[in-house]
Amino acid sequence: MNPAAAPERPPRFPRFHDAALQMGGGAMLAWKVVTSGLRGRFDWKALRYQIEHIGVRSTSIGSLTALFAGMVLSVQFGYFMAKFGIAYAIGRVLALSVLRELGPVLTALTVGGRVGSGIAAELGSMQVTEQIDAIRALGADPVKKLVVPRVLATTICVPIITVFADVIGLVSGAVIAKSMYGIGYGEFYRQAVAAVVLNDFTSGIFKAAVFGALIGIVGCYKGFATSGGTEGVGRATTETVAISAIGVLLADFVLTQLLLSL
Repeated sequence: MNPAAAPERPPRFPRFHDAALQMGGGAMLAWKVVTSGLRGRFDWKALRYQIEHIGVRSTSIGSLTALFAGMVLSVQFGYFMAKFGIAYAIGRVLALSVLRELGPVLTALTVGGRVGSGIAAELGSMQVTEQIDAIRALGADPVKKLVVPRVLATTICVPIITVFADVIGLVSGAVIAKSMYGIGYGEFYRQAVAAVVLNDFTSGIFKAAVFGALIGIVGCYKGFATSGGTEGVGRATTETVAISAIGVLLADFVLTQLLLSL
């Protein structure tokens, strides 16, 4: 039997194989974004549209999430800290938790679910209707035209929304600390300012920027890889939400270790 005609063996671990292929494809797309974004003219109009479409319309869900997160954390921290007579330090714990972790992570998870699925659905629809192939046929680069503005917009917008989320989370936490545990606003913010340094804030914003880029890359990659008509578009959107959430949590672990070591 001719070895060249032998059928290919299926991968031994298909799930791991598929995951490795998707990670490699996403990394290659990220590299193309960097190289395409720095070459030739840039479509600033498309970037402005994506910032408005992604950022402005996602501020409400990010703010609402931060509002209730700050309230819940203040209740939880106050309840246990009051048992040890240190309820006055709620501001310290809440400020560090919100600025370093919960602000960027919760914003990325909530906003990323909405934004990533929207990007995947939009590009997936263009892929199955062969609009992306038409862009290539006209001599344009679909990565530069479609992917770069979306990835830059998510990278810019997620940190900005995180800043709003940080402020709203701290304000809602202060209100709960005042109403439930009698901690004055002045004392709450004195404790918060005493515990927080600039690095706590900047590390959270840096994480949010990385999360935003990750969400944009995943959404665009799944959109470009869509096949199977409308059913494939739906599958791409759901996979984008799951992969983005796992990627954000994994990236948060790696970045936290890196930033703490620095």
